[in-house]
Amino acid sequence: MKTIQDWIKEYPIISDLASVKEVFWTNPKKEPFQTGAKKLPLNENDVKDAEKRLKRFAPYIAKVFPETREHSGIIESPIVSIPAMRQKLSQMYEHPLKGGFLLKCDSHLPISGSIKARGGIYEVLKHAETLAIQHGLLSVEDDYSILDSQKFRNFFSDHSIAVGSTGNLGLSIGIASAKLGFKVTVHMSADAKKWKKDLLRNKGVTVIEYKEDYSKSVDEGRKQADGDPNCYFIDDENSCDLFLGYAVAAFRLKKQLEELNITVDESHPLFVYLPCGVGGGPGGVAFGLKLMYQDRVHCFFAEPTHSPCMLLGLVTGLHDKVSVHDFGIDNITTADGLAVGRPSGFVGQTIEPLLSGSYTVSDQELFKLLSALADTENIRLEPSALAGVIGPVKLLTTKQGKEYVQNHDLKDTMKNAVHLMWATGGSMVPKEIMDEYYKKGTIIL
Repeated sequence: MKTIQDWIKEYPIISDLASVKEVFWTNPKKEPFQTGAKKLPLNENDVKDAEKRLKRFAPYIAKVFPETREHSGIIESPIVSIPAMRQKLSQMYEHPLKGGFLLKCDSHLPISGSIKARGGIYEVLKHAETLAIQHGLLSVEDDYSILDSQKFRNFFSDHSIAVGSTGNLGLSIGIASAKLGFKVTVHMSADAKKWKKDLLRNKGVTVIEYKEDYSKSVDEGRKQADGDPNCYFIDDENSCDLFLGYAVAAFRLKKQLEELNITVDESHPLFVYLPCGVGGGPGGVAFGLKLMYQDRVHCFFAEPTHSPCMLLGLVTGLHDKVSVHDFGIDNITTADGLAVGRPSGFVGQTIEPLLSGSYTVSDQELFKLLSALADTENIRLEPSALAGVIGPVKLLTTKQGKEYVQNHDLKDTMKNAVHLMWATGGSMVPKEIMDEYYKKGTIIL
C-alpha cells in the first residue's frame, strides 16, 4: 500500500536501485551463526542425505556421461588461483587488493557447464530414484548403473518433467532428464540465449519460448504439471531439493581448500561472492558454507543493476511479494542467468539471517571483467558469471564495504583473507558468441 517514494524514504538505497545504479548493501538482519541456525528450515543432515544420494548415482553418471569418469561420476569443479586477475583488478579500479583470490569454476562443471549442474541434476536424480523405488524397480543397495537400460528408459518415458528457466537450469534439467528417458519440457523466458534452446532441442527436449520474462516461464511450467498427474514440476522458486543439491558444493569445497593448504579461521576469513538470479544456487551454496565455516565465512550475493530482485526482497522484507517491475526496473540484462524479476521467497527467508550482504553490477562492468579475466588468466566465462569477480573490489572500496570490515573486526585480518568468486557458467558458450563477448569487453576496456 506504499508508494515508491514511501519505500525510498524508509530505505534510501531503493532510490539507487530504481535508477539502476550500482550499490553495495550490508544485511542488517544477519545474525551470529548459532543464533541464525535455529531459525533454519534445513540442517546439516539434510545436506548429508543429498550428498549420499549423489554418491549412489555416481556409477550411473559415470556410465552415461563419459566426461565425469575422471572423477568416478561425481559432478564437481576445480578451484584455481587467479593472482594475475587480482593485479588487473587493482589496476582497473585503482585500489590495492590484498588476500588470496580464488575462482570456483562451476563454469566448467561437466554435463551442463554451470552451477545448475548441481541443483538441477540433483533434483532430477532424486525424482527418478523416488519413482523407481516406489514401483519396486530399485533399492538404495543397488548399483545405480542399472538405470542405463531400456527397461528404465521405458519406465521413465511414461513420466514427464517440466521447468521454467532463463537458460542454465533448463540445460541441466533437460540434459539429465532426457538421458534417463523422461519426456521433458523447458519453458524458456525471453532472456534465454538461442544456443541454449538449440542445444536442448538437439537433445530431444521440448522447448517452449515466451516473449515475457522468467516469471512467465515458471508459471507456464507449473500449469503444465498441474494438468498432468505424471508430470513433475521442478520449482526454481520454492524447491528444497534444488537448494540442497547446491549446498553439497560447500561440503566438497571444504575438502578442496584443505587440499590446497588454505586455512579458514578467525585470522583467515573467507569471503565468497555468488551471482544471484532467483536465489536457489547462491542460497544453497551460502547455506552449506555457513554450516561448514559458521562466522568465519562471509557470503555476498551479486546481481545485475537491471535485475536486483533478491536485494529488493531482502531490503523491503517482502521477498517474493516484490518484483523489480514494481519499482520501474526493466529486468533486461545480458546476464541471462540472473535475469529474474521476482526472487524466491523460500530462499530469501532461509538465507536472511546468514547473508552478509549483496551488491549490483552493470552489464558494462560484466563485459570489462569478462575480457580482463580472459586476458589475465585465460579463463572465459559467460557475462553473468563475472558478477562475483568484482566482489572484492566492492567490499574493499565502497563506504558500506569498509564499514562491514570495520564492524566485524576484520581490518587486521584482511591481509590473510581469501576471496572466492563463484564462476557460475561459461564453458558451453559457443566460441563465436564468446568471441563477441570478449570483443565487446575489450572495446569497453
